[in-house]
Amino acid sequence: MSRTEHTQVVEGFGTVRVDRIDPEADAPLIHAWVNEERARFWGMNGTTVEQVREIYAHLDSLSTHHGFLVHRDDMPVAVFQTYDPEADRVSECYEVLPGDIGVHLFVAPTVAPERGFTEKLLTALVDFALTGRTRIVGEPDAANEKVIARLLRTGFELGPEVVLPEVDLPEVFIPEKKARLAFLTRETRDAR
Repeated sequence: MSRTEHTQVVEGFGTVRVDRIDPEADAPLIHAWVNEERARFWGMNGTTVEQVREIYAHLDSLSTHHGFLVHRDDMPVAVFQTYDPEADRVSECYEVLPGDIGVHLFVAPTVAPERGFTEKLLTALVDFALTGRTRIVGEPDAANEKVIARLLRTGFELGPEVVLPEVDLPEVFIPEKKARLAFLTRETRDAR
């Protein structure tokens, strides 16, 4: 069964393919990425491969939250997550509108950073996220200045700083998080 959800050629960059995460096969790779110090805002530092597998198996079981492994020309380069804000803790912090979709992006570590890489990758991911939707909602850690600056350069408008409440369920624990809301509408994206 194909796990590919989206494929797009980005001029001057290559082919971006978005595959649903296979928790069993992809956990070792994702584990290596999210346990680096640079990944501290992703919130999975200190996890084991089995814990990463369990997190993405749980995510894969939901109809409202989805995890994707993003490839550039068949090389894995990022984890992208989408979610229905109505079914997420972020809904307690802003007025969810019909057509909203929440996103999280983690770009894989690299030994040779490439100028414009994230911008070009986001071209395909924004197109994918806005398929059938009208607005993207991001909620990066408020202290993650690098990501907030990237969102502004991509065309996102900053919303308020909020505190996302703790989630403590049998299948998942997510600590409270000070976040900065950011929004990108289809109209803003199309005007760029």
